[in-house]
Amino acid sequence: MEFSNYLSQLKDPSAKLSVTGLQQLDALEPEQGESLRHAWPEIDLERRRQVVRQLADLTEDNVDLNFDAVFFTALNDEDAHLRGDAIRGLWEYEGRDLIGPLLGLLERDEEPDVRAKAALALGRFVLLFAFGQLRESHFRKVEQGLRGALEDELEVDEVRARALEAIGACGQPWVSEAIQQAYESEAPRLKIGALHAMGRSCEPRWQPLLIDELSSDDPELRYEAAIALGPVADRGAVPHLAPLLDDPDLEVREAAIAALGQIGGSEAKRLLRPLLRDSSPSVQEAAAAAVAEAAFAEDPLSAEYRL
Repeated sequence: MEFSNYLSQLKDPSAKLSVTGLQQLDALEPEQGESLRHAWPEIDLERRRQVVRQLADLTEDNVDLNFDAVFFTALNDEDAHLRGDAIRGLWEYEGRDLIGPLLGLLERDEEPDVRAKAALALGRFVLLFAFGQLRESHFRKVEQGLRGALEDELEVDEVRARALEAIGACGQPWVSEAIQQAYESEAPRLKIGALHAMGRSCEPRWQPLLIDELSSDDPELRYEAAIALGPVADRGAVPHLAPLLDDPDLEVREAAIAALGQIGGSEAKRLLRPLLRDSSPSVQEAAAAAVAEAAFAEDPLSAEYRL
């Protein structure tokens, strides 16, 4: 089918969407992308939502599919749900041309949910800079945008927390200070964001605070603390994570399992092995993945992971 004909079909709300048809939006040529941008506002709102949602699902199932042109178009949609779904669709995209649109959404979008998603999405560029894969000039724009959102006391806590989580991997002194301030604040969402940022920083200095939060009455704090201890990867945390393997909250249990897999070592594997026969299938699956990760860290070239 000619691309122009398919665009006409998309405009027809009576025409059924199909996976085969949607794949015509894969890897669009520049002129096709331009045609899509012109046609996009003429497509019914619910239809646009269905297209972006289904394309995002398809890319999660098949990383070889490329619907970036559609998602970039949807970033400018008048509908906030669509803008948020477009950010989700571009989750693996690392092109520098995404930085500007994300910063624009973070700074000017009227919907807090979209601003929060944009802030978190900018975190990949913080990581790219930390790995030496992003120019400093690009990173400084990202840093400035995230810092502006974080330090804006009129901004909602969700956006500020997401900005802190995104910048967490940056080793700048101001980031450490921001994490500490958020952790000590009376805003629950900022405290959770601080724990998440501690993990992204991978700094051992945060381990005592994270260990303290493992015994919190709040399961969300226990979850975030356990998750954060994984990247810190200090085996001194293993005995403190052990009690969470019997936590009444399943997500907390799975977070502790994942952290033990990242930390690795003989004691972590000893704690994980019995969970391979746990009554919960999700715990069994999490334990198997964690044991494999711990074994891989010890011997990346091994053809089989030793359980």
